Amino acid sequence: MNEQYTNATRGTALITGANNGIGLELTRKMLNEGWQVAALIRSAFPVNDPQITEAINNNRLRIYRADLTNFSSLRTALGQIKAAESKLDLLFNNAGGSFPELSYSAQGRELHFELQTVVPYIITMELKELLLKGSERTVINTSSNAILTVKAFDPALLERPLTFKKLFGPYAVSKLALSLWTEEIAPQLAAEGIMIRSADPGGNNTIRKDKNSGLPFYIKPIMKMFFPHPSYGAGLLYNAALGSHKDKPGVFLMKNQVSRLKFTGHAPAVLNKVQAIYRQEFSDISTRSAVL
Repeated sequence: MNEQYTNATRGTALITGANNGIGLELTRKMLNEGWQVAALIRSAFPVNDPQITEAINNNRLRIYRADLTNFSSLRTALGQIKAAESKLDLLFNNAGGSFPELSYSAQGRELHFELQTVVPYIITMELKELLLKGSERTVINTSSNAILTVKAFDPALLERPLTFKKLFGPYAVSKLALSLWTEEIAPQLAAEGIMIRSADPGGNNTIRKDKNSGLPFYIKPIMKMFFPHPSYGAGLLYNAALGSHKDKPGVFLMKNQVSRLKFTGHAPAVLNKVQAIYRQEFSDISTRSAVL
């Protein structure tokens, strides 16, 4: 266990998607505020970044690599985290993104749904024991204000949607599904001692030149000209974890305010769906592997 660097710090935060955009700025903020950061990422951090390099060298930033949408890769990384970290105080399920076309994960489900709805549930369940050893015991799921655009919601279509639309199709629907299961499971987790919420980090200029964007063409110039730096969204996620709503389980936060979700009648079905995937394709296999 990594015990030697936990003294004289505020605690340890695990951040998925910590190496770019809002996740990178959240990592910077956490480090600046005296936290340790465990980063669960697919690609590398920016090179020649003095703050990141120093944090890695000081073991204040610890890196675990995985393709989060590949359960075999994810299972290996989570095993490494559970072996190396003595506790987690905060968990930010932040990894996500809008993809340019209809794509499917290694397990055969629509990619937005797998990455942004299913995987945060798996990570939360797998790291519960570490969270219970921490002090804050808080999970923040990164949602989106795009959920406000969802006009119809059918849990049966989450895995294989009939249509695709950039940003306002499976991306928005999967973020809504994330917030719905977050709200539904919150009372149970609160009874166990863990607070979970979802939060919208707002519009941020997260455009990357080398990325095939899943944004509609008309959004890009608006984002470049008018959207704030990703540090804005990082601040909202930080406040969602540690700000004035820290004792409110299950809420969806927009601009640091509690906001009502649509289609809450479907929340039990969404939670049942992600629980079934976890039980049948992840946790049972992990148990069988441990026995073998």
